Amino acid sequence: MKIFKNKLIKYTGIAAFFLTSFSCTDLSEDTYSILTNEDIDFNNEQDISRLTGYVYNHLRYTYWEWNGLFDIQEESSDLIMTPLRIGVGWGDLYISMHKHDFNSNIGHFSTIWDNAYSGIGYANTILDLPEIQENALQSARLRTMRALYYYILFDCFRNVPLETTQAVESGYLPEQASPEEVFEFVVSELNAVKEDLGTEKVYGYPNKYAAEMILAKMYLNHNAWFNDYGNNEYFELALEQVDDIINNGGYSLSPNYKDNFKANLAGNNEIIFAIPLDYTYASGNYLVNKALTSEGAKAFGYDGSPWNGSCAVPQFIDTYHENDSRLEDTWAYGQQYHYETGEPLRMNADDQGEVNLVYTKRVHSIDNPGAYMMEGYRFVKNEIVPGVDGTYGDDVPFFRLSDAMFIKAECLLRLNRDQAEAARLVSEVRARAFEDGTEAVRSVQDLTSGSIYDYGHREYTSEGATNYSNLVATYEGGDDIELGGLLDDLAWEFVGEHHRRQDLIRFRLSGSNTNVYNGKSWFCKDAEPEATYKNVFPIFQTFLDANPKLQQNPGY
Repeated sequence: MKIFKNKLIKYTGIAAFFLTSFSCTDLSEDTYSILTNEDIDFNNEQDISRLTGYVYNHLRYTYWEWNGLFDIQEESSDLIMTPLRIGVGWGDLYISMHKHDFNSNIGHFSTIWDNAYSGIGYANTILDLPEIQENALQSARLRTMRALYYYILFDCFRNVPLETTQAVESGYLPEQASPEEVFEFVVSELNAVKEDLGTEKVYGYPNKYAAEMILAKMYLNHNAWFNDYGNNEYFELALEQVDDIINNGGYSLSPNYKDNFKANLAGNNEIIFAIPLDYTYASGNYLVNKALTSEGAKAFGYDGSPWNGSCAVPQFIDTYHENDSRLEDTWAYGQQYHYETGEPLRMNADDQGEVNLVYTKRVHSIDNPGAYMMEGYRFVKNEIVPGVDGTYGDDVPFFRLSDAMFIKAECLLRLNRDQAEAARLVSEVRARAFEDGTEAVRSVQDLTSGSIYDYGHREYTSEGATNYSNLVATYEGGDDIELGGLLDDLAWEFVGEHHRRQDLIRFRLSGSNTNVYNGKSWFCKDAEPEATYKNVFPIFQTFLDANPKLQQNPGY
């Protein structure tokens, strides 16, 4: 095994160089000469795990490296933002993400592309090995992971290179595939391998049902991605996938909502696919620091010094039912108390001197003048482990059974079929969040009516932490959103789970092809009904400069 380890270290070093080039779309580096059959026992699970580990590791980086998938999906949505913090900092690219002032130099568009293609590059290198091709399970897992990376890239950028091998000539530069080609590749790959994945639940590895979740997402979003709203075929296909998961997967809802966001999710029977993290060996989730104030860490027994950044969009907080326990499970708000003593926490804040640490719902603005230190509810949905861990080692619940149930409900509603079953599924998921079972029940009318989100531009341009004057406001409401009630339920259940941008793009305003993402205003982001090109992000400028075959997405 010593020979194998040394060879693997050399392999990963050269592969890292290759993948840096790949992320800039240069596939010229050759790694085949470094891997030889005598160095690796392809029947040894430990050897296989070491060989394939980087494919899985890069999903963690894709999700939690700075400006990763969490940020790119949430920061441009109507739920979470990172305002300019008066006296603290932040702002810059986060303001652009909130306002949808997208440009090709925003760091979010580098992180996703770079790490996803690194994962794809490792997968391609290993899948080129005959021994792996002959191993049905390992080949299926790697092809599924590669398809997952392409699903993420396709959702964010649409026009992306589609590469499936490392066997290329020196100096080769990939070209962008058409969106239709990438879509068909992901779908065909997953359908080809899902049976070979099997149904065994091995934590951190995809099984048949994880592949079906990716397929369901591909099908569910097809019409929005391709502006093909008259086609019900793909809702039928999505329904087939989630029906198999719900009926045959053996998954069950966790008794408590918070169980799905524990640091260690191994053994949680609601989780279909997770990204395992570990504070010591595979950390990444920095939300504890990005969300809380420094003194606010003491409310959770966390020993770090948070940076006081992101918070909730106030209009979203107003949508929660007063008895929905997910509000308290997701957000820290009001007076904060010491984790051990129970004493009220205090802090020096803005121009007020030392005051009680009270997170307020109201926030002045994203940047004019910005947000004062204690403004905004703080995202604490992921378990904050006392001590030094915080959220850094928290596993990512990438796909949950509740997600499959919501997909089924949405498909039934869009197909105008068995809508009572759709309402029952949503009500079943909601039940654990309400002590009074009747308050958890959603009717068909609730789900098919407009959203209760009070859309419109809302900011206070006055200065002073307690001076809420000079309100700049428009009033749009959500009555004109098709299936707006379902969109509300998606927010309450999945806020902070890489959902919201995709959902906002999929849901439309009545009688038009304008989606909520472009067609509605919230906080300091203004509606741009005609800006449909913003359904995808621009390709990062560095990647365009490195490969002349790449073309920027239209509109940028």
